[in-house]
Amino acid sequence: MSVAGAAADGLLVGALRRIGAVAVFFFRILAQCLPALGRPRVVVHQVYNAGARSLIIIMLCGLFVGMVLGLQGHDLLARFGSEDALGVAAALGLLKELGPVVGALLFAGRAGTALTSEIGLMKATDQLTAMEIMAVDPVRLVVAPRFIGGLVALPLLVAIFNVVGLFGAQLVGVQVMGVDAGAFWSQMQAAVELDDVAEGIIKSVVFGAACSLVAVYEGFHAAPTAEGVGLATTRTVVTSSVLTLLLDYMLTAAFL
Repeated sequence: MSVAGAAADGLLVGALRRIGAVAVFFFRILAQCLPALGRPRVVVHQVYNAGARSLIIIMLCGLFVGMVLGLQGHDLLARFGSEDALGVAAALGLLKELGPVVGALLFAGRAGTALTSEIGLMKATDQLTAMEIMAVDPVRLVVAPRFIGGLVALPLLVAIFNVVGLFGAQLVGVQVMGVDAGAFWSQMQAAVELDDVAEGIIKSVVFGAACSLVAVYEGFHAAPTAEGVGLATTRTVVTSSVLTLLLDYMLTAAFL
């Protein structure tokens, strides 16, 4: 076997081991989710940490994404004489793709890194080890509430992103580009169906689970040093971004 072949096999085995470790950790979290829900105050606090503290960046980015979508959509539709369909294009683009994907990427960069660094710091200062010594499962006490918080927060953030994005598209399309406001909203209401909304909701839930899982996994398995926590935070952003785009393709293909 050549050196290149042996290296490729080693990378494949390492990737499979990592996927298996993440899957086992995911099932450990699922087993502790129900006991974690018995402490609602902690879960609500984690939803606040992951969601409310990301609200400003979500709203700001949603506004500008909607405004850019209004500009680009109007330029494209004007070539076919269909400027009145701008509301349909903006709504479908935000609900089905831009809202869940951009929201997940922003969530990974803001809340995901915070979760990883928080859990990684707890490991570096031996807080997780102290819990295990006292026969307290750190997955139940620390990891599961943060996972649930991210899972609940992202769909809510995506919904806010979509609403603000539609406002931005309407602001540019109607107020700046001169699209008729009645046509903008009436065509949107006529064209957008419940299946389109459901697709966006399902994507946001899946992305929330994936990004939260990556964040808590990297933090829980980070090396107990300052450098190890920093590397785990970097891996969270990279892995979550790539996984979000991969899952988006798979889900879009499944819905189509």
